[in-house]
Amino acid sequence: MGLFVYKFGGTSVGSVERIKAVAEKVKKVHDQGEQLVIVVSAMSGETNRLIALANEIQKYPNSREMDVLLSTGEQVTTSLLSMALHELGCPACSYTGGQVKILTDSSHTKARIINIDDKRMREDLTAGRVVVVAGFQGVDDKGNITTLGRGGSDTTAVALAAALKADECCIFTDVDGVYTTDPRVEPNARRLEKITFEEMLEMASLGSKVLQIRSVEFAGKYNVPLRVLSSFTEGKGTLITYEDDQMEQALISGIAFNRDEAKLTITGVPDLPGVAYKILGPIADANIEVDMIIQNIAGDETTDFTFTVHRNDYEKAKELLDSICAELGAKAVTGDVKIVKISIVGVGMRSHAGIASTMFKALADEGINIRMISTSEIKISVVVDEKYLELAVRALHSAFELDREPVES
Repeated sequence: MGLFVYKFGGTSVGSVERIKAVAEKVKKVHDQGEQLVIVVSAMSGETNRLIALANEIQKYPNSREMDVLLSTGEQVTTSLLSMALHELGCPACSYTGGQVKILTDSSHTKARIINIDDKRMREDLTAGRVVVVAGFQGVDDKGNITTLGRGGSDTTAVALAAALKADECCIFTDVDGVYTTDPRVEPNARRLEKITFEEMLEMASLGSKVLQIRSVEFAGKYNVPLRVLSSFTEGKGTLITYEDDQMEQALISGIAFNRDEAKLTITGVPDLPGVAYKILGPIADANIEVDMIIQNIAGDETTDFTFTVHRNDYEKAKELLDSICAELGAKAVTGDVKIVKISIVGVGMRSHAGIASTMFKALADEGINIRMISTSEIKISVVVDEKYLELAVRALHSAFELDREPVES
């Protein structure tokens, strides 16, 4: 008898019919004698609906109250799925994150898990019940409801799998695995049988929407076997694991992109020690994450400082930067929300030269201008104008022959 954690995303539980279908799938596995913990997201569209309601009340909604509001979406799904299981004669019990209890820090809307009490879950599993847990949420040491950030149900699932020492954590979604890129952009995208934690971590951080980055971090840290599967079709999906000799031998495993980027530039900043901190310190204090950074030194002892943030944080970041501009005596602040980030990812980069030049040539051949560049050991990212997104992805997919099956070692 194995112990598995299944996570079902918003599209998988997006209607009563789909919730019933999930219940059928769960009951079938449960009837085979497996122990199951099910983590669910809010029904598709529900989180956006709740956010819209909050924005009608406050321009920048109170973060504590946002957690109270948004946690209700997952709570609805847990109860409905538990009811559907009961209707099929399958014993089940639903829990909120606070009931489990998933203890987090107090960083509202972006909380991090500190500890998980698995006692109640194990008691239910031993009694033969399916445990249904609300994803995306927890509780701090003062009893406040907290949430783990967008896509946090993935993190909940992996964290529960780690705490329970589950045999595998299966993420059921609307795709049947991890692809070389988004098939909606490049029809020739290919499903990967395996991908390393390291590559998946980069893909997630660079815009791939298949898994939340923190869930991959958790899985890698605690060596939780992680598999991405479809809720709607049968198949083996994609296994995310450590690199080994049997991994697919490709230079590049995939292309990720992020449409949610925005760029800010402060020009004419005095080129003095500590200027980067004076610019980014207030941005960090406002809990705004900065992605790519470029600093250009001019001949008149000033510098132009450019960085990217999530589009949702653009207005708030620009307001802060306008104030910083006045304090530093800089010339101006400019911004652009019509940009995207495109990245190539692969552990094969480590031992092969010429990857960057192949990427840049493919973009140049299509007349695509690169606005920013960032690199790491296994990825290269570029910022380009939003209008070139699909053309750039297809050009890179072709240049690195990602539609071809790789040679096994």
